[in-house]
Amino acid sequence: MLLRPAVTEDILSIAALEQTPFARQFVGQWSEQRHRATLAGPNARYLVSDAHQGGLQAYVILRGLGEDNRAVELKRIVVAAPGQGLGRRILAEVIRIAFEDLQAHRLFLDVYDDNARARHLYESLGFIYEGTMRDAACREGAWHDLHLMSMLEHEYRARKAPG
Repeated sequence: MLLRPAVTEDILSIAALEQTPFARQFVGQWSEQRHRATLAGPNARYLVSDAHQGGLQAYVILRGLGEDNRAVELKRIVVAAPGQGLGRRILAEVIRIAFEDLQAHRLFLDVYDDNARARHLYESLGFIYEGTMRDAACREGAWHDLHLMSMLEHEYRARKAPG
């Protein structure tokens, strides 16, 4: 199984993945308490990948699950070893989960303006650029733009349809 629901015992590993040098460039740093509270709440779902031995290889946070508008936010995706294809496989599964299991109408995310690798991955899987949120995130004392991207249910269905 590529992804499984996270449990409280995964929080230390999730926090450790967040601290890796690559993740620190592009992912907010949450405390263990914030992760525990978010995991325990009704509005989010944590998914983890431990398909390979040696601990967690990746985690995902989906938010907005209790909203009436069926808009699900891909809040976070962190992979221990980027560039090996695991992120692409996980993201494809997350998209499927959002639209098929969670019945999302819209799946959206934001990505740092200087994270070209992630932007390329999102576009290649069907996310559409919606706009720029100027100076939306502070990282290491400098403000950065975030690009808002989304996929709608009908776009997912069209990509999934044969032919």
